[in-house]
This record gives sequence, C-alpha cells and structure tokens, in this order.
Amino acid sequence: MRKLLYALAATTLLITSWAHAAPELRSDHPERYTVVKGDTLWDISARFLNNPWYWPEIWHVNPQVANPHLIYPGDRLALVYIDGKPRITKVASSDVVKLSPKVRSEPIDTPIPAIPLDAIGSFLTDTRIVSPEEINGAPYVLEGEDGRIITGAGDKLYARGEKPADKVGIFRRSKEFRDPETGEFLGLEARSIARGDVARENGDLLTVNLTSSSEEVRIGDRLMVSEDRRLTTSFVPSAPDQDVEGQMISVDGGVSQIGQFDVVAINRGTREGLEAGNVMAVLKSGNLVRDPVTGETIELPSERAGLLMVFQAYEKMSYGLVLQATRALTVGDKVTNP
Repeated sequence: MRKLLYALAATTLLITSWAHAAPELRSDHPERYTVVKGDTLWDISARFLNNPWYWPEIWHVNPQVANPHLIYPGDRLALVYIDGKPRITKVASSDVVKLSPKVRSEPIDTPIPAIPLDAIGSFLTDTRIVSPEEINGAPYVLEGEDGRIITGAGDKLYARGEKPADKVGIFRRSKEFRDPETGEFLGLEARSIARGDVARENGDLLTVNLTSSSEEVRIGDRLMVSEDRRLTTSFVPSAPDQDVEGQMISVDGGVSQIGQFDVVAINRGTREGLEAGNVMAVLKSGNLVRDPVTGETIELPSERAGLLMVFQAYEKMSYGLVLQATRALTVGDKVTNP
C-alpha cells in the first residue's frame, strides 16, 4: 500500500511539473527577427520556442505601438529579459530596445495570421456545422432558368421556402458527425457551394441571381443566411486550459492518410473547453501484436506523431489544421493536450 501511495505521489508530481513546464527557447533562437509577408504566428513562435504553444507566456506587450497584440509584416521583434525571464516584444529599432512610451505607430498592412489561411480557404466563408432541422427547414433549389438542373455563377435559379435574407448562401448537406465512442450526434456539415442575391420574392417562391460559386448548384441544395464571416487571425497558439482527450473523426477531402496542412474534425468542442488557437498533440495508435508466450493480443502504447491547431470550435466538435506530422496520420488517431 505504501509503495502504491509513493507511486501515486510521484505520478502526481510528474503531471503537475509537466502541466506547469516553463517555455524553453530553441538553442538556435534569434535575438532579433523582422516579420516578413507570408509569416504566421506559428512560424514565428517556432523560431523562438521548442514548444510554440507557450507563446502567450513569453509575449510582452509593448505600449509604444498601437495594437501591440497584433504583429504585422515589417515589425521587428526582439528577445529581452524581464526579471530574469525571456520575453519577446515589438521594438521600434533593430538596434535599441526601449519599452518606454513614445509616439504610437502602426504599419499600413494586415496582421499576420496564426496559421496559413490558404490551407483552410474552404472554411473561411460559410461552411458550417448545423443541426438536421436547420438545413431540412431551409429553402431548397427547384431548378435553374430555362429548366436547367445545374447552375453556376452568373445564372438565375428558383427556390422554394421562406426567404432567409437578401443575400444567401447555397449549401449542400455533407458529412454527419457522430462520436465514435458514444454514438452521440455531434453535428452536420453544411458545405458552402455558392452565393447569391434574392432578386424576387413571390410568396414562397424565390428568384436568386448567383454571384459566385465553387461548385455546380443542383436541385435540392439549400439556401441559408450568408454569414460573410472571416476567420479571426487574432488568436494565438496555446494549450487547452484543461485536460482534453478525443479523436480525429474526419479529414477534409476524403483522403485515407492525413498529413501537414490537412483539415480534420475532432470530437471535442467548446463544452470540453476547446477554443480557437488551442494546440493538440496527435497520438498514433500502437500496433496490435500477439504475445509469443501467453498468446494474448496486446496493443502497443500510442506514440506522439503530430500537432494540430483548432481554428474553429463548435459546441460538440471542432475543426483543426495539422501543423506537424512526423508520420502518416489516420482517422481514429487520438488527440490530447500537447
């Protein structure tokens, strides 16, 4: 019993030490770095830190610039030490580090994103997670002008249902997500197909002019409010505030193997404490082997094989972008705190 208590105490100490581990600088970290177009916050974090998700712990807000939380191309970053601890801050000069107030300045540009936005382009506009009732109750496409069964940008189509808004998105029912462990329904993906303007309303009959399309619009596709939303670029890499364990349950594009910059869905969301910017470690399930002595089938331990960052979190599930993969990943691989 005493040995068991000692073991539990040692395990608790190890977990506590891991949870509060200090950020470690890379051995080849720069003392200064000038941000260039195309950089992401993850790239910059990885230049300075062994574990880039510790970025919030070393970022020092400098009051000498406007919007000090945002980083722009052309900004100069410097590694400084405050109370003996390493900090990264924006500076006005590559030669002199001053943390005192001065005339505020701001580059005429857009801030760098946390992750490469072109890798998640299809999720930047309207693709969303909805309930079956929401998409089943939405207006649906009857046909295109002149009886066409397929339409695209520049075409006119007719739909039936209550007008959701003047500007609409056309969606197609896509994947249905369920928790592989419990069978719980997590959400339904409504994939964005096109956008249009409602030109005429005649009772429950709608005439829509398509302004853009990424795929051919078909009979039965649904009309919903066009959110015209853009993914925020202001979140930063961070570990979840609490322990989270889940699985990758789908990969965008239907590929069998998952690699860097693939978009994946995981079966954990805001109710488990996940939020945009959270970094998760991907664990590759161990192989099943037969014990040559006992004849038992044994599963080998899971091994860490990658990292992903959550960029969009819903109540029961989230979308993430794979940032690192040391080996091919697959649906069903576990995700956990980094």
